[in-house]
Amino acid sequence: MTIQTTRLSDPAVRAFVTAVNNHDREGFMALLAPGATMADDGTERNLTDWVDREIFSSNGHMDVERESDNGRTLLVGYRNDTWGEMRTRWSFEVTDDGRISRFETGQA
Repeated sequence: MTIQTTRLSDPAVRAFVTAVNNHDREGFMALLAPGATMADDGTERNLTDWVDREIFSSNGHMDVERESDNGRTLLVGYRNDTWGEMRTRWSFEVTDDGRISRFETGQA
């Protein structure tokens, strides 16, 4: 069973999932703090290249199954046109002003 995006606890994470699912690249990028970083399966990636390839050019979509750590860690059914569907984990670091400074994802 998935959690409705509107019910996600952390406002920044809720906005992140909403932007991904709405294919809103501009809104997504506005959520990120200057110098934001990310990792995929423990490997540091170029954030802009990664989100363009894995999310926006491949129709990425997140179905949140569970949240923890006050909404900053998610278990997600993730799918895109490149890799199909997979179970993934996502964790987020959020600045005091509510912007995402780092996210990490990988297979769950």
